[in-house]
Amino acid sequence: MEKKLLDAAMEGNITMLKDLIQEDPLVLDRALASCLSETPLHIASMLGHLGFVKELLTHKPELASELDSRGSTPLHLAAAKGHAEIVKELALVDPAACMVRNEDGWTALHVAAVKGRVKVLSELARVRTDSTLALTDRGETVLHLCVGHNRLEGLKALAEAFGKDDEFLNWKDVDGNTILHISVAKKQIEIIKFLLTSTGVNVNALNANSSTALDILMQSLRDLRDMEIEDSLRSVGAKSAKDVQPIMHDWVRVPTKEHQISRRLGSAALSSKEGDSMRLPNRSLAIGSGGGEVR
Repeated sequence: MEKKLLDAAMEGNITMLKDLIQEDPLVLDRALASCLSETPLHIASMLGHLGFVKELLTHKPELASELDSRGSTPLHLAAAKGHAEIVKELALVDPAACMVRNEDGWTALHVAAVKGRVKVLSELARVRTDSTLALTDRGETVLHLCVGHNRLEGLKALAEAFGKDDEFLNWKDVDGNTILHISVAKKQIEIIKFLLTSTGVNVNALNANSSTALDILMQSLRDLRDMEIEDSLRSVGAKSAKDVQPIMHDWVRVPTKEHQISRRLGSAALSSKEGDSMRLPNRSLAIGSGGGEVR
């Protein structure tokens, strides 16, 4: 029976699913109680079978909270594959799943940012706004992940959603790096131009080594992009650290390791964990790891 259920999920065969439920009303309960690494909902969500996902959720919404062998919910898998409509359905059934971290320490939103799934980012930001401000183990925001993996369109979508939220845009990771530090270190010209012209990024923020974005550029290996990047930075008032008035370094925030949510934990229990998540101060939003280290 389990094999037939998994085959139905692979095919997205709703008729077969209904027949199996009619034949054995406990078939989905058995799937919940089994030790299989993936539930039928994981498989259907990953493969993009929207109708099958809806049917499963109608009969057994608890499946949305289940974790696979890597600690991923069906939402993680749908987000990774860019299935925005399935993401919407899963997030509505179990909003707490948006806050669950897999064994890599990433939420579904983090996965979507790293993969560049713009529609999924927008959907998660709309359905569960607080999921967008969670931090990774390295204190990174979802914007750090977009920049670290060169996802300009995802960065634009999130920046538009938050407007002139200077705290979010200028958040520093555990090395004190803002998204501008990261983009300059990686010499991502298009991202740098976007940050300088369309956001409220602080061009003279100092990282842990007391370096501004301009310092990062000047200390890097030189190449043909440097002149254009330097001109862009200086045109908006970027300075070297020696020219910036000394300020108190209050950026250091040491993240605590969030306890991994164990398999079979239900929505109510997930919700109770949300207060333990690393988040921006005075906010109710969430963010995973990525991006290179900048010195």
